[in-house]
Amino acid sequence: METEIELKFFVSPEFSSQLLKKIAEAKVLQQSRRELGNVYFDTPDQILRQYDIGLRVRRFDDVFVQTLKTAGRVVAGLHQRPEYNAETKSTDPDLFLHPADAWPEGFDVERTQQQLMPLFSTDFVRQQWLVAMPDGSQVELAFDQGEVSANGETSPICEVELELKSGQTEALFTLARELCADGGMRLGNLSKAARGYRLAAGYQGDQVTMLAPVELDGHESVETVFVKTLEHALEHWHYHEQIFAERQEPAALGQIQQALGLIRQTLVTFGGMIPRRASALLRQELQWLEGELDWLGDAAGLDYLLAEKGHALKKLNARKQLVKQLEAIEADLPDDNEMLLLISSARYCGLLLDLSRWLLSRGWQPFLDDKSRARLAEPVKGFADNMLARSWQELLDVFPAERQLNRVDYLDQQPRLIRNLMSGLSFASLYEEEKRLAFRMPWLDLLQGIEDLRHLEPIRQLLDQQEDEEDRSQIEKWLQRKEESLIHAMDQTRQMGIELIPYWP
Repeated sequence: METEIELKFFVSPEFSSQLLKKIAEAKVLQQSRRELGNVYFDTPDQILRQYDIGLRVRRFDDVFVQTLKTAGRVVAGLHQRPEYNAETKSTDPDLFLHPADAWPEGFDVERTQQQLMPLFSTDFVRQQWLVAMPDGSQVELAFDQGEVSANGETSPICEVELELKSGQTEALFTLARELCADGGMRLGNLSKAARGYRLAAGYQGDQVTMLAPVELDGHESVETVFVKTLEHALEHWHYHEQIFAERQEPAALGQIQQALGLIRQTLVTFGGMIPRRASALLRQELQWLEGELDWLGDAAGLDYLLAEKGHALKKLNARKQLVKQLEAIEADLPDDNEMLLLISSARYCGLLLDLSRWLLSRGWQPFLDDKSRARLAEPVKGFADNMLARSWQELLDVFPAERQLNRVDYLDQQPRLIRNLMSGLSFASLYEEEKRLAFRMPWLDLLQGIEDLRHLEPIRQLLDQQEDEEDRSQIEKWLQRKEESLIHAMDQTRQMGIELIPYWP
């Protein structure tokens, strides 16, 4: 058995010239070009897929190699999977070529063998180079162009793969950083097999999902929860990046923004043990990317106001003029092509690589003292109780029951409320779900109220541009009524939230 450690990137066919220039600067030990044909197998009920197992027979020249890949791990494009290879004589698979301990406990190999059938194929030309890295590591670089085929349908393949053949995982990231320096590469979390399964099932793509709590069993250390939370956020980010790349779903960008928020808040939540200087460069780049996506809040407000040709503004005499002005503002926002360029840019790719590398290498550990190491090794429950209590006190301080808050107050406190709600995602599964959800609900409602309040801001910003005094006066009164109604409801929601009993001890 080998453990395959590789980075995958999606690129365009034009990337080949850029790649060849980079390879010319590298120390290449050997190179080759092969036409590879691969057939993937599973049972009608896809029992292998259920166990996260991939089975293929690859043909190159007159050689057939059967490969079994068992459940592994993917972190921001870095794939780590146990792999078993065996030479065979044809494309007919034989599960008994692999050792018994390759299979999950209780797996019925014989029954599965009898039901195997071809599901899909991948055919591509692979250009391959074995690169010697300065630290002595060897990395295999492959450029694959071809297609996935299933049920008469095809999907193009155009990928770069970096596989560690010997040495340190760090070498993969070093080479990847050099390759992505000019942009045009996007880290890939979908393997060829995953794409084949999707094509075979006629799958049209994943759906946008809300950021869920981190799954914990309650026995983790503080450091383990720190890592799990960051990996959870990265997975959510990468999942939605793929959705946006495939069909430019605007909501997917919003979920990337949510994932970024969870990463930054996690660095704050655990900041008492992991010094800021350990993540200084990462935080700088995360802040940059959040800035690149900051326009999404404005876009949401414009979408609300412009829906159904400005239905929300139907009572205003200046409706047509306002719609025209709002459309002009919307036209200046970044478009899909600009966002596609962003997610394939060098800086964006570099940030994902650096985050993945930092996690895998535990890049914070050299910055720890003995006291911090001891605290990170403690069971997480006590830490979670303390952090949630501190977070709760912050909410009470900025949303006090006795104070009347106005529009500016609520808008100013929106980032703090988001951060506090994010903190709860790391530890949510340590507590009783019903109590936790009941406690969070008013605060989520309050956050929605602030969002609704923010949706009115574009109209407020256009007030001075209204030349007709009567129209301007009408708009001001309309805004005042809308805001008063929202603030009244938010005040009640805030009071409800303050009176709830916390779900942690």
